[in-house]
Amino acid sequence: MRLDKLLSGLGYGTRSEIQKLARAGGVELDGAPLSDAAARIPVGPDLPERLRIDGRPVDPPPGLVILLHKPLGVTCSHKEDGALVHDLLPARWRRRDPAISTVGRLDKQTSGLLLLTDDGDLLHRIISPRRHVAKVYRATLARPLTGQEGAIFASGELMLEGEVKPLTPAQLDPVSPTEARLTVTEGRYHQVRRMFAAVGNHVEALHRERLGGLALADDLAPGEWRMATVDEIEAVFA
Repeated sequence: MRLDKLLSGLGYGTRSEIQKLARAGGVELDGAPLSDAAARIPVGPDLPERLRIDGRPVDPPPGLVILLHKPLGVTCSHKEDGALVHDLLPARWRRRDPAISTVGRLDKQTSGLLLLTDDGDLLHRIISPRRHVAKVYRATLARPLTGQEGAIFASGELMLEGEVKPLTPAQLDPVSPTEARLTVTEGRYHQVRRMFAAVGNHVEALHRERLGGLALADDLAPGEWRMATVDEIEAVFA
């Protein structure tokens, strides 16, 4: 791929800006200056090791997967008002093509594990209803559990207000009288909050701990992120 097209797609600027950057000595390939913005560059997983921009490794090529600890108060959107999850990433990543998107959404008042990717095929594999990828949430409730919720959620008969199709069975694991882990395989709008509302309770705090077989990394504080490893991506489907 041409250098100017590659770097433009990674968000480093327009093609003309990339040409100026290369002529100014800001691009190095395998340790040597690369002044020709029209030069063709092999794009592979070793690209950040070979190509440097202003002395720093180039961002990963398309196919990246980001593991992020979403904090409270940020929205999974590109355009809404207020703080956005994309504000937690390098600003130039907003200009990447293909764009980086969240894999599903967590509402503004839900924290926890969130994946972002520019790999459309992977995104759809994870969120496809046919995959039944489990999502585990820890909910803090306004009122104590009654002991009936587990059977109701597991029945496959619970109907949420305003919907015409019952929820698929979900698993409830009490943690304390007012805390529980809930495992769901769907991603309906505000599903966990609406499920507890349907049994007469209210979710005061909600945190996603796991997506499929992938747990939120202990080394990520709220607002922190890192690239997911191949093993972590495969764990989602485990």
